[in-house]
Amino acid sequence: MTQGSDDFRDSGVKFPDSFVFGSATASYQVEGAVAEDGRTPSIWDTFSHTPGKVWNGDTGDVADDHYHRLDSDLDLMKRLGLHAYRFSIAWPRVIPTARGAVNPTGVDFYSRLVDGLLERDITPVATLYHWDLPQVLEDEGGWPNRDTAYAFADYAAAIGERLGDRVAVWTTLNEPWCSAYLGYASGAHAPGRTDGADALRAVHHLNLGHGLALQALRATVANDQAEYSVTLNLHVIRPEGDTGPEAARQIDALGNRAFTHPMLKGEYPADLLEDTKDVTDWSFVEPGDLETINQPIDILGVNYYSTNRVRLWDGRGERQHADGHKDVGASPWPGADRVEFLEQPGPYTEMGWNIEPAGLYDLLMSLHEEFPEQALMITENGAAFPDPVAHDEAGLAVHDADRIDYLRRHITAAHRALNDGVDLRGYFVWSLMDNFEWGFGYSKRFGIVRVDYDTLERLPKDSAAWYAQLAATGSIPE
Repeated sequence: MTQGSDDFRDSGVKFPDSFVFGSATASYQVEGAVAEDGRTPSIWDTFSHTPGKVWNGDTGDVADDHYHRLDSDLDLMKRLGLHAYRFSIAWPRVIPTARGAVNPTGVDFYSRLVDGLLERDITPVATLYHWDLPQVLEDEGGWPNRDTAYAFADYAAAIGERLGDRVAVWTTLNEPWCSAYLGYASGAHAPGRTDGADALRAVHHLNLGHGLALQALRATVANDQAEYSVTLNLHVIRPEGDTGPEAARQIDALGNRAFTHPMLKGEYPADLLEDTKDVTDWSFVEPGDLETINQPIDILGVNYYSTNRVRLWDGRGERQHADGHKDVGASPWPGADRVEFLEQPGPYTEMGWNIEPAGLYDLLMSLHEEFPEQALMITENGAAFPDPVAHDEAGLAVHDADRIDYLRRHITAAHRALNDGVDLRGYFVWSLMDNFEWGFGYSKRFGIVRVDYDTLERLPKDSAAWYAQLAATGSIPE
């Protein structure tokens, strides 16, 4: 075996038989059927229908129509040999008023999804919250409102009671950094608010909701083998120049430790509180909150796409904001006003994100060093590329060699971390299908399966065949 090559294209890479290869989607990005069978609007329905918020005026009204194509999509997953499927549950589909009465038709969709996965020997991994907050809760203040955390716990209990006998892994939140900072500080994501203090309140209430939801799940799930998790998009930060270390510390506090420390250590970092004291006094953290947040988890989900390069702005020229997120004018970094995000060296994906598999390795190793007993799972990793459709003799095809190379290199990075002692349980490629890419609408394609948005036909790309071979053999295809 060739190990340690700088390009992360090692040969002869073999994973343990227990290692899970899966794929992932999110409810608003794929389901469609937004006004059917009792579902009520989420903040993303409202946001995407607001002119100027999403590229080309795209919405998730139809998306991939997964709601109506469930059985055929499940068959597709089976053909690809997925070991597991990570999906999210739409809160406004199962509890249309956000609190109280459960919608049996909405629950039935997810029940059929879970049963269909099990029938095909695919492990169900359920995420309770992938950003589609019921609009009725946003009207009451959203995540900056403490009551939202308690409503989330009640929703978790209702779903745990109804699906808990069959779901293998429960994930409370997906990327709360995005929910808090892109939703309430920069306004790039729903609900589109721009208030740094509200964003930090949202950070805490998302953390609190996580802890409360874990308690609710453990009280209701009828499966002693079920595992519990949360998924974080942790930032890999490269310091630049003399001021880089200080800039990196600030971003690490806001982007990483604001979540890992309360969840895994039961504390907010002192430097985070100091950095943000002019934004908020953190008086919304009540006695007992940190104990509630600090619930044991079986798996920490890790989403990774790219790195950041930072320094402190010297006040000359225009401050750079190349943090990889859609720039709509306001900053997603409250209290880090002097941090400058610099352009990264390429190559880049279609999102403009740099391709650096070493960043994934570094992230996994740093988590292992700080939390050596914590099992990890790569819950999202993937890339958007142009993906032109070719007309071959055998028919239509997508020869996405760039994506295959991206996956190969990042999965190699994961394997190196595994070899170097990280308790890494699996890898989920983002995404199973092309889908609604939030503020970018349908302009970016992350799927290993192409979706024709006119006909909704599915077309597995070359990367799907490559990934199927990986899942079948546990070895990276040469």
